[in-house]
Amino acid sequence: MARSNPERRAALLDAAIEVLAEEGARGLTFRAVDQRAAVPAGTASNYFANRDALLTQCAERVYERLGADPDALAQGLTGPRDTARVAELMHQLVDRVADFPTGFLALLELRLAALRRPELRETVTRRIGADLRFNVDYHLAAGLPGDATAVQLLYLALNWLILERLALPDLFTPEQRTELVDELVARLIGNGGSGGSGGSSGSGASGPGVGL
Repeated sequence: MARSNPERRAALLDAAIEVLAEEGARGLTFRAVDQRAAVPAGTASNYFANRDALLTQCAERVYERLGADPDALAQGLTGPRDTARVAELMHQLVDRVADFPTGFLALLELRLAALRRPELRETVTRRIGADLRFNVDYHLAAGLPGDATAVQLLYLALNWLILERLALPDLFTPEQRTELVDELVARLIGNGGSGGSGGSSGSGASGPGVGL
């Protein structure tokens, strides 16, 4: 029977995320997780039925850690409703996700692993899809310029920008990345977006909008 200590389970999942980011899915073993978490051998196997269960719960844990807190959500509903505000939120988003590099890279590994594991693919698709829908809905509710398609386009573009920032940090300078985010927002929603109904990237206002 799997153990149910929430704090220990969370610590093991955090260790698993670190292993995924550094060693890839092939390197994710119960032994590797135990070593990374600095716990006795056999601990991880007491909390997760098998390796697939560990992979699946890693996806959920990444989003737990990436989610914005309630105060940030409330603040996102205040202030001006213009392109400059959207750009500000997008910069906050990029920084927040990049500050948790192992989580972002672990999601990449989970995506690749999901190609061969239908159950994991269902979990990753559901979790990332829910995050994207939340971002769209939140952005529309906030009344920011742009439409739902602009949210999705920003989501796709910013994910790749974050990937390059983490994987190839010398490809663009920090100043260039800043300019690219500003230009991306300006081109997608500078004139109100394709529909003008409000939806640049709820990701910046709230959810992480990650998961290439």
